[in-house]
Amino acid sequence: MDITPFKKNLEKYAGYYSPSSLFDKIKKFAKIAGVKTIYLVLILYYATFDKNLPVKNRLMVLAALGYFILPFDIIPDAVPGGFADDAAALLYVAKHIWKNMSEETFSKARKKLDEWFGEVEESEIKI
Repeated sequence: MDITPFKKNLEKYAGYYSPSSLFDKIKKFAKIAGVKTIYLVLILYYATFDKNLPVKNRLMVLAALGYFILPFDIIPDAVPGGFADDAAALLYVAKHIWKNMSEETFSKARKKLDEWFGEVEESEIKI
């Protein structure tokens, strides 16, 4: 196997690496990823009280939130990427019920998010 193409990419991208830039990126990404995930959880939580949401949709939400809370996952939360399965379950359900939720559900989730995280830019929570 010829590794020449990989070697060129390694040399190219290694020049961008520094511990400070790595931690800056992690800090920025963690905040955005964390805020988005929490916002999605809050939207789904408030959706359980949304009278416009069909019962079948509410049951899907409760299952996804239950999986999010469950300490035993397909991918353990303690390993790198361990929240991927939780996020996938949340996104799957959100995609299926999004159009059925009222504006009040989104408003309550946003209010709680701002309470916990302070003023959050709309671009940081776009799902």
